[in-house]
Amino acid sequence: QVQLVESGGGLVQPGGSLRLSCAASGSIFSINAMGWYRQAPGKQRELVATITSGGSTNYADSVKGRFTVSRDNAKNTVYLQMNSLKPEDTAVYYCNADLVLYSGGYNYPPDDYWGQGTQVTVSS
Repeated sequence: QVQLVESGGGLVQPGGSLRLSCAASGSIFSINAMGWYRQAPGKQRELVATITSGGSTNYADSVKGRFTVSRDNAKNTVYLQMNSLKPEDTAVYYCNADLVLYSGGYNYPPDDYWGQGTQVTVSS
């Protein structure tokens, strides 16, 4: 009973910016980490950026210096600020959360949950 909802995708020109957001809701006890993955047509899903509840971040080499991941733990929300966008950034971006589910008075082992994805298209 966990839901991740992404927003902020769209069409932008090369060099432009977008900010993605993802809010997790449901029977959540705690969130260990949240992040973003992307999948372009004909390619496998790949990591873009992750952030732990303590603030440690990890980025793909291709987005370092251009993308910034952040979070608001009180709102169970993760953001991805994307600057200097390139056509090769075009993909469906998926929100991911590594969290602990709470149900029936029990905390379950950490597990991964995924959002539906939001399309980002970079084109002139």
